[in-house]
Amino acid sequence: MFSFIKNKLSTIFSQVTSKLGTLFARKKIDEQTLKELELILLTADTGIKTTRFIIKKLQDKFRSGQLQEGQQLKEALKQELLETLRINNFSYNKNSNIFLLVGINGSGKTTFAGKLAYKFAKEGKKVLLVAADTFRAAAPEQLTGWAQKTNTTIHLGKQNQDPASVVFSGCDQFKKENFDVLIIDTAGRLQTKTNLMKELEKIKRVTSKHLPDQKITTLLTVDAMLGQNSFEQAKLFHQATNLNGIVLTKMDGTGKGGIVFSIVQELQIPIAYITFGEAPDKLKLFNAQEYVQELVQ
Repeated sequence: MFSFIKNKLSTIFSQVTSKLGTLFARKKIDEQTLKELELILLTADTGIKTTRFIIKKLQDKFRSGQLQEGQQLKEALKQELLETLRINNFSYNKNSNIFLLVGINGSGKTTFAGKLAYKFAKEGKKVLLVAADTFRAAAPEQLTGWAQKTNTTIHLGKQNQDPASVVFSGCDQFKKENFDVLIIDTAGRLQTKTNLMKELEKIKRVTSKHLPDQKITTLLTVDAMLGQNSFEQAKLFHQATNLNGIVLTKMDGTGKGGIVFSIVQELQIPIAYITFGEAPDKLKLFNAQEYVQELVQ
């Protein structure tokens, strides 16, 4: 069902995996091999801090005599990458029915909202989409298109209406009409970053107050093509909304697959979903084992 994941990851990681393959083919490895590995990881956008953390562990194993051959290095690297991702593993709660989606404009937030709606609708759940991005003119239209495509319901406000008030009335509709899932699509830019964060804090407070018995899952959409540039954004959003997970979008056209490891290691936020393309079904819960296997073939 999700064979596209394997195909896309193979495309994304083709350059990285071929370089790694050259190292792993060596009968004997040395300190220079580890330096070459460090450069490959940095090129894949794994980040300086995370890369150094991984290389230091591999150096310790090499110097103690545990790593002598390329194949041993391959298995050790796999183990370290998996351990990095397991620091914070996203735990999907089937009882979590409220999703608050945050992220900058252009990060694929509204598209992800549509894909998430499609996923739950396919499971037979009654889904309500709330268009809380009232400042970007095309946002409600885009989300309405997804509601039509996924045969789900949308709650709309007015242009430039206070987003929190739209969320309040959306929560009211959610309760009164007995919906199963509520997906809130928020703005990615207001007048200033400070105003945006305050607005998101307000939206979360309103949702929590109106639906006190419901668990809110807050997800940040990150454009994978931006690589390390996503970190400052993620820190700001995390401070304002206490993120539960990251959604890596637009994975089709990037070689920056290492961003996954640095997000988990440095921000201590788990990867929740990965998405490819525009089709409704191109969405999957992140699988660390599968991801590392595709990277280190």
